[in-house]
Amino acid sequence: MTFTEANYENAVIEIFRDNLGYAHIYAPDLPRDYSDVLYMDELLPALNRINPKLPEPAISEAIYKLRNFDGGLMLQKNKQFMKYIQNGVEVKYFENGTEESALVKLVDYINVERNSFVIANQWTITERSERRPDVILFLNGLPVVVFELKSPSREETDASEAYLQLQNYMHEIPSLFLL
Repeated sequence: MTFTEANYENAVIEIFRDNLGYAHIYAPDLPRDYSDVLYMDELLPALNRINPKLPEPAISEAIYKLRNFDGGLMLQKNKQFMKYIQNGVEVKYFENGTEESALVKLVDYINVERNSFVIANQWTITERSERRPDVILFLNGLPVVVFELKSPSREETDASEAYLQLQNYMHEIPSLFLL
């Protein structure tokens, strides 16, 4: 039996879904904005679950900051994203005419069941061009892992092709790698 890339993709999905409890979505079936790397159908409910006392303007400001990293190299932006994941996003917002500040947590490390874990395959992203990574892991709607799979049974294919494809994605859909 030939182990195709589709078989490999399905095996990876099965491991995350059946053994690790991830929800699975086949992205082409999901109506969404292809220019957005965030999975908003998961992100907004997750942030509200994790931060139940914060008003909508605080959550909106955190999402704005996730979408609009200040200048710098990819490494600096990734470091900032890691700080957000670990510590939360500092926000300022207005409520009843008063400026408030808060910390919007992106992950609940104490009540893990409040988090959303999703594995999505064939997630199309349109930025500099349209690309479709094989598999993306989302934590609370945030893309945290990108898989590019190659069939292990194809002799002419090796891991270097997947690496080159990821390098191509970094150029063509950089916002996926700036989180």
